[in-house]
Amino acid sequence: MPFLELHTVKGLLSPEQKRYLMEKFSDLLVEVEGGGDSDFRKTVWIKIDECEASGWRIGEWWPTEEAVARHVEAREAMRKAAPGAQQ
Repeated sequence: MPFLELHTVKGLLSPEQKRYLMEKFSDLLVEVEGGGDSDFRKTVWIKIDECEASGWRIGEWWPTEEAVARHVEAREAMRKAAPGAQQ
């Protein structure tokens, strides 16, 4: 039974993004570890652990809640501006 745990900064992922990642990780584990057997999906455990920004350090950078919010806002703006993006 595989157990995958993803740690991320709180606020970076929307509920939809978390569901999407869980589905894709499940698909990958079924393919690789389960040999493509769809019943293997029943044994896959996935946990997304969101930690406060103050609990992270990335290189020399200490993220803040405000920096995370700015990052998410910029990421969403880039997605909307991308060719073929739904508006």
